[in-house]
Amino acid sequence: MTVTHLSAHAPQLTSTTPPAPSSTLRELLFATRRPVHEPLRDFFGSAVFDYQEGLTHDERIALSYQRLRVVNAGLPDPEALVRDAEALSALHEWAGVVDAGLATILSIHYNLFLGSLLDHDHGERDLGPYLRMERVGTFLCTERAHGNDAAQLRTTATLDRATGTLLLETPDPGARKWMPNTSTTGGPKDALVAARLVIDGKDEGVFLFLTPLTDAHGRHLPGVEAEALPQTASSPVDHCATTFRGVRLPLTAMLQGDHGRLTPDGAFTSSLGSPRKRFLRSIGRVTSGKLCMSAYSLGTMRHALAVAVRHSHQRVTSGMTSGQRVPLFAHRTHHTPLVEALATTYAANFLQREVTDRWSRAEGDEEREDAERLVAIAKGWITWQARLVMTECRERCGAQGLLLANGIAGQLAANEGTITAEGDNTVIWVKAAGEMLLGGFAPEPVAEVPPGERSLLDPHHLLDLLADLERTRHQRARTRLRDRRAGSPLDRWNGASGHALSLVEAHAHRLAARAVLSAAERAGDDQTRALLTDLQRLFALRYVAAHSGELLAHERLTADQVRQLPETVESVVGALLPHALTLTDGFHTLGELTDRHPMLHTETVPA
Repeated sequence: MTVTHLSAHAPQLTSTTPPAPSSTLRELLFATRRPVHEPLRDFFGSAVFDYQEGLTHDERIALSYQRLRVVNAGLPDPEALVRDAEALSALHEWAGVVDAGLATILSIHYNLFLGSLLDHDHGERDLGPYLRMERVGTFLCTERAHGNDAAQLRTTATLDRATGTLLLETPDPGARKWMPNTSTTGGPKDALVAARLVIDGKDEGVFLFLTPLTDAHGRHLPGVEAEALPQTASSPVDHCATTFRGVRLPLTAMLQGDHGRLTPDGAFTSSLGSPRKRFLRSIGRVTSGKLCMSAYSLGTMRHALAVAVRHSHQRVTSGMTSGQRVPLFAHRTHHTPLVEALATTYAANFLQREVTDRWSRAEGDEEREDAERLVAIAKGWITWQARLVMTECRERCGAQGLLLANGIAGQLAANEGTITAEGDNTVIWVKAAGEMLLGGFAPEPVAEVPPGERSLLDPHHLLDLLADLERTRHQRARTRLRDRRAGSPLDRWNGASGHALSLVEAHAHRLAARAVLSAAERAGDDQTRALLTDLQRLFALRYVAAHSGELLAHERLTADQVRQLPETVESVVGALLPHALTLTDGFHTLGELTDRHPMLHTETVPA
């Protein structure tokens, strides 16, 4: 099951035969700077990843760890994967479709654990056991009483000069590490534990410490206590509350870099004076983790939509005349939500591609700060959109959509974890909103051509309308934030925060709409270009229609255009309707897996 290079699988197109739109859509959706998607698609399409009925919760967790080792054995170079944001993101896109628990634990092992080790000084550290999956890595940052305010966490690693060691302690129940996969399931494990470095009574800030959790037989070491938490509704993982009682670590356990070094004699140095900056540097892999969470949601929303559209073409129901039988997809009430979900899903995919590329290429502090904010915005928007798309797909499939074997309901529940993981969506959007209000965003200028002289089908006009929403919300939020009559700084922020979050929402929609239009402009044939342009129109029009009153009030839409919006949306849905299967074919979903979903081979439309 070794993952091979894309060139071994890529179809050979000839100059005399124009490519089918679905194949050109695939090229646009999955093109990166390196061929990473096709080998992963082939790999996760194998039978070893089939859904298994009848397993208990614990058996399903154990299966995910078994599959984790299958994945590791199939990777040509796990270290190269960890260093490659595009490849790591792609891994999550395909893994999440087949096993949400697997996607969670591989994200922790490869990105948070191995990624953090590789991002710090590691020349003297033997990473072989983790690269060979002899020991599974986990990441312990969040505490029961400190989630999104993790910079305030209370776990301590105190220098004991008498023994030349660090003493890792959980000082109170609220400081227990919350929900990491620290049980004995899955074999031997080590952890990176975020703790306060205390030297001679001085708190030097939060750093990561490599901490063995179990022995070679998978039994917890002295001083490590892991209490299994109640089962969650999301991905099946061995979540625990973990406590450390006097665990001694060598000084070399601390992950070091310019932001913090500890010499063999216990001297501490740092290039950063701010403990908060030291902490953020230590947990830097959380940003790439946001990309990974977005990627999980992308893969599962593509798969759910492909299943729902195919099912709605196969399943028959009553038509409008006696005895008539038609596919579900023939009904407007059934196909409109799915066509709209297609537009959203394409927008989410193209946005993720641009964001990943931006993050991979960022250089210097300013570029990386901008890219980090963009990653956070995209993570929040994509994972929320995935919830909406998969909920719609589940409902369009009726009772069949509730069966875990059909690949929608379980992934939908697991997506709730992505909304919370690596920073709760609302919290990371609040941070992004604050940065945008304080200089991290410059609104687009007002378009020179009056709105009444432009068409609602003009994709560039639609982008300008989304920019208009950004501008008005930015201005409103800044005005409220600066209103000292509103009271305390918290009162002013509370007055501005709703508008600030609306600014981030509009910004995400504009970036996604722009990404679809950019892909359309790169398309090599007219039909693909037309399909993508219509997808961009539908995606943008739905948001414009939802906020038409705001645009009308600011004279960015005319009254006639507001009246035209419903029919304009209907016309674009109608244009896309015949191409629904082509568009889902463009997702290049796991065909072997999809064919084994029970609801896709039970009923077909008569010839």
